[in-house]
Amino acid sequence: MPFCEETLDFLSLNRVMDSREWFHSHHDEYEKLIVAPTAELIEDMADGMLKIDPSLVIIPKVGKSISRIWRDTRRGPGLPIYRDVMWINLLRGKYLGYPSFWFEYSPRALRWGCGWYQTEPATVAAARELILAGGPDWLAAREAYEKQRVFTLEDARFKRTRHPDADERDRLWLDERSFCLIHDEPDVSLLWSDGLAAKLVRDFRRAAPVYDFFLKAVGLANIKEH
Repeated sequence: MPFCEETLDFLSLNRVMDSREWFHSHHDEYEKLIVAPTAELIEDMADGMLKIDPSLVIIPKVGKSISRIWRDTRRGPGLPIYRDVMWINLLRGKYLGYPSFWFEYSPRALRWGCGWYQTEPATVAAARELILAGGPDWLAAREAYEKQRVFTLEDARFKRTRHPDADERDRLWLDERSFCLIHDEPDVSLLWSDGLAAKLVRDFRRAAPVYDFFLKAVGLANIKEH
């Protein structure tokens, strides 16, 4: 079934209740309103995403391509048990340092993008090396980024540039500590739009040259480590 307004209502109420007993007594609603439509979205996106990268691992299950709604309380026993945010994460493999395509929804907003939550320092260093070399992968990525109007580069920059003599267009990236393209969408009604999957795939295609550059940086970092 598709997403609906009740999807976001459930996320809000589950977060307010923040009770394992309440969640388990409403587990059928969780499966119907959260898991099933999220899996359906991934399935609708799969063919288009595999054209961008045939090596993406796409498994529409919780704990695989679908996030868990509960936290690991061992990492912070004082934190709430349940989130009011869900996301999908499409990448080549977990724990291998690859960038991902991701989509996130909550009662507050929708977000989607490409990159890392926190890029490995070795990958950032490799990306800077590729940028300074001015190779074709970097130039294609820069051109693709500058032509589109969907994503912005996450502002995780050093306060002072470390590359004052670099081209200004390159410096935007050279001064980043981590790389992620992000789109923030305040209109949550897009979540239950019939065109959501097609829009996400279309936007991710725009980011594909940047994604390819990210992969190139991961490959270079791995070579240097070995």
